[in-house]
Amino acid sequence: MREWRAGSRQRVALLGSTGSIGRQTLDVLGAAPARFEVVALAAGADHGALSAQVAAFRPHAVALADEAAAGRLVLPPGVRLERGADALERLATRDDVDLVIVATGGIVSLRPVLAALRAGKVVATANKETLVAGGHLVMPLARELAERVARRDAADPFASPLAWLRPIDSEHSALWQCLVGERMSEVHGLILTASGGPFRDWPVDRLARVTPRDALAHPTWSMGAKITVDSATLMNKGLEVVEARWLYDIALPTISVVIHPQSIIHSLVEFVDGSIKAQLGLPDMRIPIQYAVTYPHRMPGPAPRLDLLEHPTMTFEAPDDARFPALSVCRAAGQRGPWATAALIAADEVAVHRFLAGTLSFGAIPALVGDAVERFGSGTGEPDVESLVGLDAEVRVWAATATSGPVI
Repeated sequence: MREWRAGSRQRVALLGSTGSIGRQTLDVLGAAPARFEVVALAAGADHGALSAQVAAFRPHAVALADEAAAGRLVLPPGVRLERGADALERLATRDDVDLVIVATGGIVSLRPVLAALRAGKVVATANKETLVAGGHLVMPLARELAERVARRDAADPFASPLAWLRPIDSEHSALWQCLVGERMSEVHGLILTASGGPFRDWPVDRLARVTPRDALAHPTWSMGAKITVDSATLMNKGLEVVEARWLYDIALPTISVVIHPQSIIHSLVEFVDGSIKAQLGLPDMRIPIQYAVTYPHRMPGPAPRLDLLEHPTMTFEAPDDARFPALSVCRAAGQRGPWATAALIAADEVAVHRFLAGTLSFGAIPALVGDAVERFGSGTGEPDVESLVGLDAEVRVWAATATSGPVI
């Protein structure tokens, strides 16, 4: 267990380096070469982008999930190509890695996260499946690492589970920053903000005619297609509610959502005395990424600064349940437990893919996901990794052809 301290160079394994979060992470790491060394990179199938990243950052090892694409990688001498189903785990547990950044999607990320924590690595994750499906497996490991440090020095920043499992989502980063130095026993509730996406003001009956092009036109954030559609349905926010339950060990009913179209306030914490803390910033993912990789310190970075005078108006409103039924679907799954939330994320990924391919309507996304929760979410006990992976595969097969009447 090598805890990074100011003055040392942090050695990084980045899983999912060619996606939106991965590329922005490399922007942050590349802006401070004296503080970060990229030791390992992993991607899915984009051999061209990964080859360019290897040339720029000179890692010691790489992995590419697509075997055919892996054969087309351009690697300089000395760079090891990891192959096989456990390639991500091998990268995440290398002796020369201090910090594992998880920017991959899907349940496939759960195994390397667990392996990294068991090996005493710090994990920064933008992967929702890790906590939505596997929070009951992940958080005990983070707490155990924090408790080891706390036995030496309770005031050490690494005596917190969030020092070991660090959220990259802007909303969860905001909550984390607001909670540093605070006692959870004095927290009244957490408030997640949502932009409301492109359909916040659309008549509800018009939502039945939403096209993929409509859904991908996010008003404030630039993200990948999957998360952009999830933001349009507010499924993304519902998943963040479930994540918050695990990250901060707080009851689901104390976590609320408000629509904040300007996306300047990224989330808030309300305390028992009535005061509220908020974290503000421009909608740029490099800010939460940088906080995750530099904690417990801060440094100048590549993201632009917020000028409050350029944003004089900030508004808030309650989410419309008729317009955003996905929020209720996620809350219901969270109340039922990890079998239900694992079914939720698997069905949502397939539903979004079908919507983008033109075989499922926008309004049918939350309906299909809700059906999956009802159909597959009744398992007993806490599922292990193998059970979660098996359930994920089963739900995906069902969701690929399932039909659901739209709830919008």
